[in-house]
Amino acid sequence: MSGLPLVDVSSLLDPEASDESRAAVGREIDAACRDTGFLLVTGHGIDRELRDDLERLSREFFALPDAAKDQIAMARGGLAWRGWFPVGGELTSGQADRKEGVYFGSELPLTDPRVAARTPLHGPNLFPAEPAELGPTVLRWIEQVAALGQSLLDGVALGLGLERDWFARHLTADPTVLFRVFHYPPGDTESWGVGEHTDYGLITLLAQDQHGGLQVQSRGGWIDVPADPYVFVVNIGDMLERMTRGGYRSNPHRVRNLSGADRLSFPLFLDPSWDATVTPLPDTVFDELPADDAAERWDGQSVHAWEGVYGDYLTAKVAKVFPELAHAVRRPG
Repeated sequence: MSGLPLVDVSSLLDPEASDESRAAVGREIDAACRDTGFLLVTGHGIDRELRDDLERLSREFFALPDAAKDQIAMARGGLAWRGWFPVGGELTSGQADRKEGVYFGSELPLTDPRVAARTPLHGPNLFPAEPAELGPTVLRWIEQVAALGQSLLDGVALGLGLERDWFARHLTADPTVLFRVFHYPPGDTESWGVGEHTDYGLITLLAQDQHGGLQVQSRGGWIDVPADPYVFVVNIGDMLERMTRGGYRSNPHRVRNLSGADRLSFPLFLDPSWDATVTPLPDTVFDELPADDAAERWDGQSVHAWEGVYGDYLTAKVAKVFPELAHAVRRPG
């Protein structure tokens, strides 16, 4: 067993639930965020048939030859940075990951002011011609899981002793929503499917297939996270650690596929609004902690010493994963 807490969040989704039942869920979430920063979520209300459709269609896509997948290659997505990348096409700490994947996000038309202004990571998605059902299924998944994420942030707020809608009012009225579908080939014994890293924003909601491989750093060492296709793995990101002055842990995690089979995972990142300035909560919520945590972090970069808007933080991080994005951002016109 992983030792990660299993939290039933149905009270956060039920408009008839009592304040006390919601507060109890908030306390469970709070305890997990202070420990490993990871929890397993049930009672989430996401339809099993939708999840199964997403896995089936994703497997059909990744079974295509690379030449077919290349029709939605990330190079074709421009600054929106959407589309497919091959095995080895994504870096973690400068090392190529042993996985391929497709990047998606909130669907925005070319006429959207942020797209017209060449804002990185904003724009239309690239969907494959085959399987044709993948695009609509992805959009339904993003809509439903992002809504679940907003409800989980309600629980985080309650656990912090804040008003239930605090995040919606201050950080996620117009959230940055990114979604990935990752395929890990079998035989990953010498390299990491994804190397050690933390997530960048507020919370990540991860669905998996039945094959394990995710590991989380705990206070006692690395632990394996069980793979249950119908239980979400939820973890917090750098901005929530920053907000809580280090009281909540944006915890390193990694993936190695030792299952002997193809592994799929489906992480959705629910992050602050692009132009949001993420500042620490008052010290009445969390005591002041040392501002410079760089020496303790996997990447040597402090989330507490950093200043700026979230979009700049995210762009800088993604540009290290995909150096081509950094060049595209710098190119004029």
